[in-house]
Amino acid sequence: MQDNELNKFNNIVAVGGGHGLGRVLSALSFLGPKLTGVVATTDNGGSTGRLRQQQDCIAWGDMRNCLSQLANHPSIGSLLFEYRFTGENDLSGHNLGNLILLALDQLCVRPLEAVNLIRQLLKIETKVIPMSEEPTHLVAIEACGNKVFGETSVDGMVEHPMALSLEPMVTATCEACEAVRHADLVILGPGSFLTSIMPPLLLPKFCAALNESEAKVILIDNLTREPSPSADFSLRQRIDWCHQVLGMKVIEQVLCHADTSYQEGIISYRPLVSKHHRGLHDRTALADALASMVAASPR
Repeated sequence: MQDNELNKFNNIVAVGGGHGLGRVLSALSFLGPKLTGVVATTDNGGSTGRLRQQQDCIAWGDMRNCLSQLANHPSIGSLLFEYRFTGENDLSGHNLGNLILLALDQLCVRPLEAVNLIRQLLKIETKVIPMSEEPTHLVAIEACGNKVFGETSVDGMVEHPMALSLEPMVTATCEACEAVRHADLVILGPGSFLTSIMPPLLLPKFCAALNESEAKVILIDNLTREPSPSADFSLRQRIDWCHQVLGMKVIEQVLCHADTSYQEGIISYRPLVSKHHRGLHDRTALADALASMVAASPR
């Protein structure tokens, strides 16, 4: 089986946020503890945004999403973790998983301990690590020099930004740095390019650790046009944005969807769309495509 090719790697790290990273982690969950997800923590919308305003915590939403996609379904734990309150009250719109993570964070010494407790509860072997354990916001710099503050505002920009930064600049989680430093394979995406893939790469220590590794880097492109200012980015522009912050490390391969399989330079085209939702990657197809890509290239 092709997934045996991925099993030959000792440490695979997937980087991103939200639904895209969760999909990759669930597709590769057969790797168990060999797989690590490094999750963006800059979201400031919805339930997560409200908790950030009130509690000055990291963004829990993307962490919760990844953990939920890794959990066995159906189970009481997974159902509770994804439950969203309704009605017209203070709890309305809040996700119970976000509240559980926040409560555990306040009971623990550090956010990663809260995540690990949930992993134990949901019997998740894959490691899931926040990019930083300190609250921070994504900031975009416009061509005129103005700053656009916060992830939801960045996604709402009409023109694409000239650059991105984090405010305040925070420290990358040491376990995330260690994971990527010892990685054999690093996967970026899919997901919102500016607000999911880029934030972890803006952390200097994380990028430095990635540059110290011997990992091959693969970028997974989105299936559909994303509702953000990066929607008009060409694939070349996305790669260039990554290279601007990655330093010496380069993206060696790119995985894109196409109705038929073929190769074009570093880009592998494969049928990847889920039969159940055109906006989601098929888990088996995604795992098989990644396996065939690493099998075809020397390590």
